[in-house]
Amino acid sequence: MAFNITYKPFGERSILVEWPAVIDEKILKDIIRFKKGIKENNIRSNVYLKSAYNSLLITYDSFCRNFKNEVHRLENIYLSSNLNNDSVSVLWKIPVCYDAVFGIDLEMVSKEKNLSKEVIIERHSQVIYMVYFIGFLPGFLYLGGLDESIYVPRKSTPQLQIEKGAVAIGGNQTGVYPSESPGGWNIIGNSPIEFFNPYNDPPCFAKSGDKISFKPISIDEYKNIKRLVEAGVYEIESEVSSD
Repeated sequence: MAFNITYKPFGERSILVEWPAVIDEKILKDIIRFKKGIKENNIRSNVYLKSAYNSLLITYDSFCRNFKNEVHRLENIYLSSNLNNDSVSVLWKIPVCYDAVFGIDLEMVSKEKNLSKEVIIERHSQVIYMVYFIGFLPGFLYLGGLDESIYVPRKSTPQLQIEKGAVAIGGNQTGVYPSESPGGWNIIGNSPIEFFNPYNDPPCFAKSGDKISFKPISIDEYKNIKRLVEAGVYEIESEVSSD
């Protein structure tokens, strides 16, 4: 399926490609397909690709001197019959402790949604989430698929300091803070694993198109996993699937 996409110059070395402005798994797969085609057909020495929910930023290592010619080349790549939608993704199973010591906003979310904390945890952890892109912070995964019944608006006043590993809900999204930072999402738990390590290759284990599931754990299990992570011997449970 080909979408009606647009191409815009973005500075002297970049082209911004935009899809319809919605969060949609078909658009994500189309972006991933296009990225793969660009990498396989790129005639320049280096090209940097950065995707979001419905856009792809293509940055070259030199000036893009002829915008029309480059767009024409990209259009041919996008429409090429040689590109297919077959891709391999990984389902990462992420341990999360929803204990009150971590889920500092869980009580508020419970009152806001008129649901028990147990129901919120169950609905949050029973979904298979799609990784759309990585941004905001290195290793911050933007996930799609949150149950509509637990959508909660972002806080009007962000917190100045959110703990590393905090699992949170912001509007129709959920995610995990990979490092300590300010933020306005509602904290419902914490994961003891590392989402970003600059010494690893790649630094973030997940990529666009992968999937995430959250596995509830006790606070004792959290402490045990934390020790394994700190010792560098913890391996995230995962399974590979073809889409």
